[in-house]
Amino acid sequence: MTHVRTIILGASHWHVPLCAQAMAEEHEVIAVGDDDVSRVQVKRLADGWGAPVEADWRKLVDLPDVGLAYVFGPHEGMAEKCMALIERGIPFVVEKPLGTSLGELSTVRQAAEAAGVPATVPLVQRGGPTEKWLAKAGRPTYQRASFIAGPPGRYLDNANPWMLDPVKAGGGCLANLGPHFVDLFLRGCEESAAQVDSRLSSVLHGQAIEDHASLIITTPEGREAIVEVGYAFPGSPLKRYCSFTSVGDTGFATVDSDGTATFTALDGTTDVDKINVDSDPLYDPFVRSVARTLEDGFRGLPTLAQLEDVMRPIWQAYDDQHGGREHA
Repeated sequence: MTHVRTIILGASHWHVPLCAQAMAEEHEVIAVGDDDVSRVQVKRLADGWGAPVEADWRKLVDLPDVGLAYVFGPHEGMAEKCMALIERGIPFVVEKPLGTSLGELSTVRQAAEAAGVPATVPLVQRGGPTEKWLAKAGRPTYQRASFIAGPPGRYLDNANPWMLDPVKAGGGCLANLGPHFVDLFLRGCEESAAQVDSRLSSVLHGQAIEDHASLIITTPEGREAIVEVGYAFPGSPLKRYCSFTSVGDTGFATVDSDGTATFTALDGTTDVDKINVDSDPLYDPFVRSVARTLEDGFRGLPTLAQLEDVMRPIWQAYDDQHGGREHA
């Protein structure tokens, strides 16, 4: 359903500009919310949509005939916004991780399901070039994902300093980057995590949030993924380092940081191609999918239940590393 009356909460989030054109073309953006309405990028976005800016998100959810909401911004307070939308019957798109604990996410998921309010999450690697290439290997037996983004200081530069506050963000690179790659593995093998081993480190940048994290996820069938994420890449036009491997019942697939992709089949033959590993272009088609599937309850898009499966091993890793209390 296109051109429904739409509100955007937390417009200073760095993913919003990646969605802005599609939002303008697919929705009728009637209001924009942010805790600091003076931010240049917020004003620029609002002007582009021809929409007013409001600091109090509660006023936005009470606007008449809202048909869709996007929830961005600090992870602390996300659950409260989602619950307010559910109470009003407003379908919503919410950024991962949806809150700062598994409990918050579970509460929102249960409330949305009970109320029949559609909700989805931009796990944008789904259906993207990397997932499609790794799928050549079949259902993964072993998978490895390494995604090392730029230094955490970039969040000071892009007006999202809350990302360096573990209370407001819930965590660092693992909570932010990890969900995409945990999701790729769990979705590929069609199982949930049964066992999680983890390491978190903040040695490189000395921030209160971790700048490097490693997970080993094992499924009930013994399938295994190693997920490494970090804020350890230098500030650079290259943006990030990434590499992926997946071995399954049809062969071995790899994707390198420059987009070089190889697949070696069981008969030993190898195909080589070049794909786009930049995740930024994946947000535009996601927004268009939101518009296209809104009437069908976001059929085919990520669900809150799937996000809960993804976040369970991630929050468990924080609990294991921080004494088992912070994200219960």
